[in-house]
Amino acid sequence: MAATHTDGRIARGNQTRQLILKRAVDIASVDGLEGLSLGQLATELKLSKSGVFALFGSKEDLQLATVRAAIKVYLEHVVQPARDLPPGIGHLWRVCDGWLDYSRQRVFPGGCFFYSVSAEYDARQGKVHDILAAARTNWVTFLEQSVRDAQVAGEIDAEADVPQLVFELAALMEMANAESVLHNEFSSYDKAAKAILNRLRGVATDPSLVPGSP
Repeated sequence: MAATHTDGRIARGNQTRQLILKRAVDIASVDGLEGLSLGQLATELKLSKSGVFALFGSKEDLQLATVRAAIKVYLEHVVQPARDLPPGIGHLWRVCDGWLDYSRQRVFPGGCFFYSVSAEYDARQGKVHDILAAARTNWVTFLEQSVRDAQVAGEIDAEADVPQLVFELAALMEMANAESVLHNEFSSYDKAAKAILNRLRGVATDPSLVPGSP
């Protein structure tokens, strides 16, 4: 009986934690991680302040948990949709297109969560900076591996400069996000998609492999 009571309490705690983090990632994408407040979240979600503070011992704990929650959402919308595609240009393009769609659809109200919050912490030190830097490194590494897999598959020129290509692809995606969020317009995504496809044709062993090619 006691075990059942304990399990129920843990389950409710987990549900409350997820509810808080769902709201926290949305707030942070607009107001930044510094804009998060345990008290404000408790008031907004009509929760006990003591209960919220019990789940997140400090503002930094809340910020770190918020970043981890955002990573899960990012993987779900950007990385996982391409997981069943074979290595190659089609896979790489699906990842890039997924990123543009993730920003375009405002999965996070402020556009790309990581583009938004990284500007707060890029020149700082500490745990929040470190988790954001690690997330960025993992994303770039994933893109680079996708390009190298496409090279192994024979679809991207073996002499292509992989780090340079990935830098340009990421820059185009992030520019589209920045322009769209700042000006509340969406044509930037089409421009970025066109530029990415043109860049992929430039390194493809067979340009017809690139979506939209004749």
